[in-house]
Amino acid sequence: MDSLVNRPVIFFVIAFIVFAVAARFGERFGRSHEIPEDNRGEFDIIQGATLTLLGLIIGFTFSMAVGRYDLRKSYEEEEANAIGTEILRADLLPPADAAKVRALLARYLEERIVFYSSRDEEALRQSDAKTAKLQAELWAAVKAPALAQPSPVTALAVSGMNDVLNTQGYTLAAWRNRIPTSAWALMATIGLCATVLVGLGAKKSRRATRLFLVLPFVIAVAFLLIADIDSPRYGVILVKPQNLETLLESVRSP
Repeated sequence: MDSLVNRPVIFFVIAFIVFAVAARFGERFGRSHEIPEDNRGEFDIIQGATLTLLGLIIGFTFSMAVGRYDLRKSYEEEEANAIGTEILRADLLPPADAAKVRALLARYLEERIVFYSSRDEEALRQSDAKTAKLQAELWAAVKAPALAQPSPVTALAVSGMNDVLNTQGYTLAAWRNRIPTSAWALMATIGLCATVLVGLGAKKSRRATRLFLVLPFVIAVAFLLIADIDSPRYGVILVKPQNLETLLESVRSP
């Protein structure tokens, strides 16, 4: 399911086909098993309740996806703020150590931008390895002068570097926080029931047969939007590292 959700367009096509087939099945079944007029009221209640429940579940899941997207955006801002603050606090270290920390932070910024913008799995694995190495070098770069000359001033530089490393972990956790598979399964199950019931209750005419395909399309579009927002790397609605890129430009500028 995760690999499918990571491809929102493919997910949309599959969802539309499945729900359209379910609606067609309900329509064909309804032709051979006509709903008695005495039970039509009860059927309408069940159909309306199912559609209402589907709408609520889709709305709730959409809210979950938007919340996760906003969290990823906020952590990108926090990363940029933490790195920018540490670049300034590097001046509290001895000149040689300060220059080394700023150079390492510039390289670290480049790798963080790769994490946000790249879709190449191999490039991401290489970037993760470089990021881990740079983190070790950054910590060593502030640890040595802090131990050599312990003071409240150098402690600020160490604290800032700790924030830089922590925000990367928070970002990674936010990117791994996805809509659970069980929620997708529940939403798909209710969608199947709703489309079958719509097909079952459709009027037996050519125009009605075309119209009840609108619901599978609408549900598939909702699934597409939710999957796109929930996918942090492969969708269209992505978190762009604008703050990190702006910071990198300011670091590179004279």
